[in-house]
Amino acid sequence: MITLTTDDDFEAMYEIINDAAQAYEGVIPADRYHEPYMPREQLRREIDDGVVFWGYREDGELVGIMGIQDVRDVTLIRHAYVRTSRRSQGIGGKLLTFLMGRTSRPTLIGTWAAADWAVRFYEKHGFVLVTPQEKDRLLGRYWKIPARQVQTSAVLADRRWLDLHRRYPPNLSHPRAI
Repeated sequence: MITLTTDDDFEAMYEIINDAAQAYEGVIPADRYHEPYMPREQLRREIDDGVVFWGYREDGELVGIMGIQDVRDVTLIRHAYVRTSRRSQGIGGKLLTFLMGRTSRPTLIGTWAAADWAVRFYEKHGFVLVTPQEKDRLLGRYWKIPARQVQTSAVLADRRWLDLHRRYPPNLSHPRAI
């Protein structure tokens, strides 16, 4: 069952994020990975900045979370994590489908470029990588992240965003980027 998270879920959310983010160790640049991956203070700031978290529950236990945030003229999907022990069971896809049903706005997702599994997951759900130039522009406009993270990230867009921004030519150096 998918439900809006509450303050009572904060510790479980913190645990899920930091459990799932262990997959980034040795994959993303070493200067971007630390333990905990997302400290409690950062999670609190994300919530205070308008990220609304939804959770997937089984037998009352929170096993996955995903955030949604309206920023300017788009919706961002933020902080998608599923407990390591529950991966590859369709939980992330259910959360993403649910959140996409909650917005009619063009939607963007940022993730680590080196996290191939995350990029493939979003592509499987209809998102398309944007060009590196467009990625830099979008991250600067819609996210509050350090320059180093911009360098090492990827942005994927949904069909609504792509239909509004067809003027950008495909990046021929990356076969999946448009």
